Amino acid sequence: MQMPKSSEMLFSLKCFMAAMLALYVSLAAGLPRPFWAMMTAYIVASPFSGAVRSKALFRVCGTLIGSVVTIYLVPRLANAPELLSLALACWVGLCLYVSLLDRTPRSYIFMLAGYTAGLIGFPAVTSPASVFDTGLARVEEITIGILSATVVHSLVFPQGVGPALLARLDRAIADSQRWMSEVLKPGAIKAPNPHTRLALAGEISEMRLMSTHLPFDTSQLRWTAGMVHGLHDRLTIMVPLLLAVEDRLNALREVDPDSLIPWRRVLDDISAWVADGRAADPARAAQLRAELAQLRPELVAGASWSEILRLNLAQRLDALIEACEDGLELRSDVGTVMAGGAASYTPHLSPAVLHRDHGMALRSALAAVITILICCAFWIATAWPSGAAAPMMAGVLCCFFATQDDPVPAIRSFSVWTVMSMPAGAIYIMFILPAVHSYEMLALVIAPVFLIGGVFMPRPATMGSSLAFLIGVAGTLSLQDTGTLDIPSFLNSMAAQLFGFIAAAVMTSLLRTVGGDWMARRMLGAARREVAQIARPGLVRGPQSLLHVSARMVDRIGLLMPRLAVAHPTPEARAVAVDGLRELRVGIHVAALCGMEQQLAQAGVTLRPLLDKLAAYFGRGGHEHGQAPATLLQGLDQTLRAVCGAASNTAGEARPQAAAVLASMRRDLFPRAAAYQPEIAS
Repeated sequence: MQMPKSSEMLFSLKCFMAAMLALYVSLAAGLPRPFWAMMTAYIVASPFSGAVRSKALFRVCGTLIGSVVTIYLVPRLANAPELLSLALACWVGLCLYVSLLDRTPRSYIFMLAGYTAGLIGFPAVTSPASVFDTGLARVEEITIGILSATVVHSLVFPQGVGPALLARLDRAIADSQRWMSEVLKPGAIKAPNPHTRLALAGEISEMRLMSTHLPFDTSQLRWTAGMVHGLHDRLTIMVPLLLAVEDRLNALREVDPDSLIPWRRVLDDISAWVADGRAADPARAAQLRAELAQLRPELVAGASWSEILRLNLAQRLDALIEACEDGLELRSDVGTVMAGGAASYTPHLSPAVLHRDHGMALRSALAAVITILICCAFWIATAWPSGAAAPMMAGVLCCFFATQDDPVPAIRSFSVWTVMSMPAGAIYIMFILPAVHSYEMLALVIAPVFLIGGVFMPRPATMGSSLAFLIGVAGTLSLQDTGTLDIPSFLNSMAAQLFGFIAAAVMTSLLRTVGGDWMARRMLGAARREVAQIARPGLVRGPQSLLHVSARMVDRIGLLMPRLAVAHPTPEARAVAVDGLRELRVGIHVAALCGMEQQLAQAGVTLRPLLDKLAAYFGRGGHEHGQAPATLLQGLDQTLRAVCGAASNTAGEARPQAAAVLASMRRDLFPRAAAYQPEIAS
């Protein structure tokens, strides 16, 4: 066990100060359950002040929505407990479903709106006349806890999310620059495992979601949210470009290694420019593009595979230079704002374009609904006096861990630490608190448990267990009336909570748990269906469609990498799995082709037969990577010959762009196929 760091002790002290402030205000206001405020102060706590402030806003909104729904439902259905249980369970499921579709911290609003209704509604079933007073008290207590945490974490040595996010951005930029150097100068640096390099995609997605806290931050970086999101977009573009450049260089080394000799100098120049890392050098970037333009071969009717690959390489390198230059320039602008300069708006993608899984969201919601209904049925059938705690805790646990492939271990760990907290809570309620007669003594007697437990909250390895223990203690205090408590009622309440924990774990394992390999196949299936949808006629495509598809592709790679690492533990198996991600890039190529379809049609080149074949291939279920039919390869080659033979004065720049896109698609779908032949052999 490591000794606590000064930052961890400071964080624990700030959490305790916020909890004590919330407890003091609640006691002074005469609220019935002041420990709700204390528990809330720990729930919204975060090492970063921006995250605390954003979670505070989201939690207040969610609590208000959940309370209003509860106050509306309970009086109307109080005489029909079965219908009331069904209504509350369906509300929790609906809110959970919506929250899982929004993968940003804003999802907290919907999740809170769901299980807050359960926290207030189920205990109010036996006394519906007091539901308004109970709901109002819960809103007041939770709001006090939120405001207390916000004030303390914002004023007492605030730690902004901006500097941490900026450090991660700098590491991501450095990783992408290192990747470029490894691609452009093979052998100079030992290339890492492909899985390690593609982990950059996961880092980009995590930072994109993390940056949603920026507008609430205490640092100067809060004014640069648009710039930071724009920087994420540039990094998103760079991932598929780097994959493409690396593949084209490898293909040329196999097909025509001598053709790369004239490219050696410009590749070295680009590598040196990247290593230099200076953004304010547009003249140098323009010079590199000019050198690439000189090396770019003309697209003629009988262009060889080597010439088409070099054309593709030149275009991808040009786009890579542009993305890198824009990214470094945005990073420089962010530094200027941090130093006191003015911020400017930067157009960017919102996290709404990222991967969404409606099926798994619905599955999680159904699991929560069924679990809550089972607990309610047992509660009603047995007339259990404290049975309301069972569906209440089951709903909370089903919501807390719904984002995980297998929530059962997390539910089990949370349950174990909550059970371990019950003796501590019982000792406080039965022996210590009855002897406390002042606020100062109350703060003094609870300080040891919460100060020591709070030290472990900033550590990723112990955050879940320590938070579960502290919430368990505070929750035990908040769920009991310390003035009238007796041992039977306490044990009854604890038994009901345990029943809810067990029900959540069992039903989740039966209805919701999936394997990482299964989820990986599901994500790849979703990507393939999206490709089929893009390739079908009649789809409205905006100018940002390419960037949207690229952002989703990079996000899916980031989600797939940890799952592939678990499902394919050996390096050899992992390399095969990573190779299977090639098909994710095809969506970008199909979107690009669709954007050029009308312009190429004017030159007599029709892309529709190829797009129909792609839609048919990606639209059918159950196929595996590497089994694309030979007819699709023939269609690709026929379309490529038609593009090469089209009139250049009619097609314009779309002609070489289409040839480069078709070459990329051929390499991604058929990486081991024989080289393209400009003419069909007789």
